[in-house]
Amino acid sequence: MLWLMTHRILVVDDEPAVTDLLVYNLQKAHYEVIVADDGQKALRLAHEVSPDLILLDLMIPIVDGLDVCRELRKTSGVPIIMITARGEEIDRVVGLELGADDYVTKPFSVRELMARIKAVLRRIKSEEKTQVPASLFYSPGELQLDIDARIVIVENVTLNLTRLEFDLLYHLLSYAGRVLTRERLLEQVWGYDFVGDTRAVDSAIKRLRAKLREASPEADGIESVRGVGYRFIK
Repeated sequence: MLWLMTHRILVVDDEPAVTDLLVYNLQKAHYEVIVADDGQKALRLAHEVSPDLILLDLMIPIVDGLDVCRELRKTSGVPIIMITARGEEIDRVVGLELGADDYVTKPFSVRELMARIKAVLRRIKSEEKTQVPASLFYSPGELQLDIDARIVIVENVTLNLTRLEFDLLYHLLSYAGRVLTRERLLEQVWGYDFVGDTRAVDSAIKRLRAKLREASPEADGIESVRGVGYRFIK
C-alpha cells in the first residue's frame, strides 16, 4: 500500500543516534522527513523546502539552535519544537522567548514527542479549515484581527506574529474578561490533551505582549492573574 506523506518535518540534530530514532518514528507515522546536521544547513533547508514543523536541537555546529531560531523568526512563523539537554534550562527559556513553540528534553519520550508534533500539526490543520463569518475581529482600542488573512493590525501597522502568537491572542480576545488558566491555554491553543510545561505559555505571552506594546502601549490588554493564568481586559 502506498502511503501519502501528509506533512514535512525538518529534523535538525548532529547526533546520528537521535536523528535515526526521529527519522524512523516520523516516517513510520507517514511524515516526510528532511535532516540537517548543522545550523547553516537548517536555515538553508527551512527556506528551500518550507517545512510544516521543525525539530531543532540547540547544541548543533556552525550556527547554534538559538541563533537558528532567532533567524527563522525574522521571516517565518513555522512551528519550532526545541530539543534540549536536561541541564540546559536557561537555554530552553531563551529559546521559548526567541519564538520556539515548545521543547522536549533529552532523553525524551518518543511517544510524548509524537503527541506534541501531532498537536501542533492538528492546530495548523484546524486553522486552515476554520470558517469565521466576519473577516475582522476587533478588540478594544486600535487593535484589529483580520481572521481571514490571519494578521493583527495595531494603529495601521501589521504585526509580525507567529501562528502560535496569533492563535493565543485570538483565544484571549474570544474570552475577553475571563481568566484562562495556563493549562487551559495549553489544551486549547497548543492542542495538548495532557499536562505540559506551562513555561511555554508564559514565554509566548511575554513575546506577544512585547509586540503589542511596541506597536502601541494601549493595544496590550493582556493581564496576568497571579497563580492562575491570563485574561484580556475588556
